Amino acid sequence: MADSDATTRTAPDTVKILIAGGFGVGRTTMVGAVSWIVPLRTEEPLTSAGMHVDDLDGIEEKAATTVAMDFGRITISQELVLYLFGTPGQQRFWFMWNGLAIGALGAVVLIDVRRPESGFAAIDFFERRGIPFVVGANGFHGGRPYPAGEIRDSLALPDHVKVLLCDARERGSCRDVLIAQIDRLIATESGSDGNGRLTRQGP
Repeated sequence: MADSDATTRTAPDTVKILIAGGFGVGRTTMVGAVSWIVPLRTEEPLTSAGMHVDDLDGIEEKAATTVAMDFGRITISQELVLYLFGTPGQQRFWFMWNGLAIGALGAVVLIDVRRPESGFAAIDFFERRGIPFVVGANGFHGGRPYPAGEIRDSLALPDHVKVLLCDARERGSCRDVLIAQIDRLIATESGSDGNGRLTRQGP
């Protein structure tokens, strides 16, 4: 006889989350730090051909860049699995964001805490499409010159958008940002099926 628990067990909700932001803010690092699987990466070395195209001001040490996407997976609980899609940061690859956004329930806008303006394009993208997001202010370079409140003001964000200081290298820090996004989704009427469960989405 089959275990009675098996008849009531349901598959977990799977939720697609985008990790977006400007060039060199730490999206690939974040996906790699928090993913429970070996992440899929599409990094290529920076070359002299992009010298006059890519703005390396403040990130001179950067040697590679994402040209398509990053992909990772994290199990939050038995009921919830996140699929993480990191967007490319260079402006010439932004056309790919539209395709990556299909099916996404929410996003994390990652910014370099030293360059808050690195989040403007991603914030505008998600606001225009009505996709809920939180902001992760990444201080993995060792400096956190601005508190979360000042970063919020500089980005002209409404009060309901959370701004969290984080370190994209640390799993726990990244997980806290993702949990804040899940809390945001659950609190958003359009992201719930009316019973406190997120609507199932595929990758």
